[in-house]
Amino acid sequence: METAQKKKLISAILITLVFGSLWGLSEVALGGSLKASGFPYRAGLLTGVGFGLAGVAWAITRKPYVPAAMGAIAALVTLIAVPVLQCGIECRANSCLAIALEGGSLGLAAFAISGKARGVFGRGGSAILGAMVASVAFFYLGRNLAPCAYLLSFASPGDFVVKEGLVWAAFSGVLTPLGYALGEKLSARAPVINSLAIRFAGAAGIIAAAVGGSALALAAGL
Repeated sequence: METAQKKKLISAILITLVFGSLWGLSEVALGGSLKASGFPYRAGLLTGVGFGLAGVAWAITRKPYVPAAMGAIAALVTLIAVPVLQCGIECRANSCLAIALEGGSLGLAAFAISGKARGVFGRGGSAILGAMVASVAFFYLGRNLAPCAYLLSFASPGDFVVKEGLVWAAFSGVLTPLGYALGEKLSARAPVINSLAIRFAGAAGIIAAAVGGSALALAAGL
């Protein structure tokens, strides 16, 4: 593999780790704040924010698999709750599942439109599709992984999609194209850093801040 290709791969990995960690931070800190405030569309907004961050990374790397990897990383970051709150991993099972499904569904949708539908409507449409697929998958898998009163209160997947999936899709359809547009601007205007050591250090700092911020938010009761 040529040096230029190696640098691109390393950059894609670091960007995925950084934005995946930020997604995890948003789930913990923003999610806790929205829950405390009683915001009625917390899950939808969190999905949209996660998709928006994935849109930024997708635009910078131009790799459709990045959102899927980001979802897995974000889910892992939220598991900081296990040592901080001294709870079992099963307490976070469904939230991790939802995040991973969201990332995976957006990644599949992004791959499906690669080289085809482009622009705001193409990316917004892929986000809407991804969110809808994730909501249906979460309904079925979540009820088996860690059945909870909330999920079991829905009589059918259609009921869940109407009350939750459409909200996920609405926020995602708006925030994903906005995130992608921001990623394009960052990619065009950000200074080129050739030193891998600086790249690694910068990425490590942001990841540590995201994980540490998540731990502090949980410790503060969010």
